[in-house]
Amino acid sequence: MAFYYTEPSRTFNEFLLLPNLTTKECTPQNVDLSTPITKFKKGEKPAISLNIPFSSAVMQAVSDHHMAVALAQCGGISFIFGSQSIESQATMVRKAKAYKAGFVVSRSNLTPSHTLKDILELKEQTGHSTVAITEDGSAKGKLLGIVTGRDYRISRDSLDKPVSEIMTPFSSLIVGKSGLSLSEANDLIWEHKLNCLPIVDENQNLDFLVFRKDYDSRKNNPLSLLDANKSYIVGAGINTKDYKERVPALVEAGVDVLVIDSSDGFSEWQKDTVQYVKENYDNVYIGAGNVVDKEGFRYLVEAGADFIKVGIGGGSICITREQKGIGRGQASAVIEVAAARDEYFKETGIYVPICSDGGIVHDYHVTLALAMGADFVMLGRYFARFDESPTKKVKIGNNFVKEYWGEGSNRARNWQRYDTGGKQSLVFEEGVDSYVPYAGSLRENMDRTLHKIKSTMCNCGSLSITELQQKARITLVSATSLVEGGAHDVILKESSMAAE
Repeated sequence: MAFYYTEPSRTFNEFLLLPNLTTKECTPQNVDLSTPITKFKKGEKPAISLNIPFSSAVMQAVSDHHMAVALAQCGGISFIFGSQSIESQATMVRKAKAYKAGFVVSRSNLTPSHTLKDILELKEQTGHSTVAITEDGSAKGKLLGIVTGRDYRISRDSLDKPVSEIMTPFSSLIVGKSGLSLSEANDLIWEHKLNCLPIVDENQNLDFLVFRKDYDSRKNNPLSLLDANKSYIVGAGINTKDYKERVPALVEAGVDVLVIDSSDGFSEWQKDTVQYVKENYDNVYIGAGNVVDKEGFRYLVEAGADFIKVGIGGGSICITREQKGIGRGQASAVIEVAAARDEYFKETGIYVPICSDGGIVHDYHVTLALAMGADFVMLGRYFARFDESPTKKVKIGNNFVKEYWGEGSNRARNWQRYDTGGKQSLVFEEGVDSYVPYAGSLRENMDRTLHKIKSTMCNCGSLSITELQQKARITLVSATSLVEGGAHDVILKESSMAAE
């Protein structure tokens, strides 16, 4: 007969953290939110750790190369969505990896024979006001000059004026030589009052550009998640159907971490995909999932997964539970899988990080997920609200919103995520098409969220995620205590009145 769980399926809303002693050293600035994303042996360090416990969801409406760069600057990781052509996804990975901490591969390049019209069209297309002029128009060609907005006047210069007559020629440029340090490059920028310093090799070929504005950016992004080459660490989603073609292209593009994007990861298809990656690539890491119990965790870990994603049906635009009756309350899923992770670590000495994916509505739910055993969280709706997400900002009534749709919706056309070996199309939807309130920039909102998490951890007497997991005291709450926890028995002022 069927097996029945006697304990109800719990959500994060049903729990609260109890405070521990807050010592004088427990202040938000002392809290370390670094956390592993790849498995590691006891006594060793993980190959990749996040500086904040956040990843953005593998979704068309959330994670493209712009989000990948923005979140990596904050210390987290994006998984660029896989429900697109292999070529376009690889291009997004390549663009994100091209951003270096200080050293930037030129992405706007022309030849001397181009015209002012070409300069203006390229600026409109890329938003870049600095254009490198190389012999062949490539990012790594022989540098012949630079064009900036100060080199031409649209009101006076003819659109067919050749770039050769506009550019600042190489002979007049201050350049750095390949191999100099970022500190040395910045010294040249400040000494010569430059906005941009080209870096060239011994043959005058362009290597990188270093911008003055990036100096402030680096100071403002001390937690940037970087690889050994000072490029941002980038993730990408894959499926279990075209992985033999998609994975090689993503690896060639420079991807650091892969994750299988699926609503239910407890499958032989995922095992085959993980084993393919592990057998063919030594330094590429792969997460698998999603699972909601010990059995699913064990199956994917034994297949070789580097981290496990937890959660089915808890996302704000996911209707898997409604459509199929499959899933589990996110808190219950995290609690059981975290226990399985700890049990596996005791048996083998191998620690496999887990990611809580779904079910997070409020910022404090992130702290709860971490306290319950998650190493990091994956969020969709949270990131979809920001300027850096790829969707349109539209005005409905008096409010701005951003479009947000699930990978299981007809709009996403992502049948591979839900395929179980049958018809190659989406027979029914497991996600919806919707809007989320526009919230501004990622950095502004992320800073607020991180401060809340750190403050709560201090209330729990913890200065790290590991310490929080060891010390946290968690209680179930009743329906009436939920009411008690919010504003009640008062007449709230209108927000417009409060602003005045």
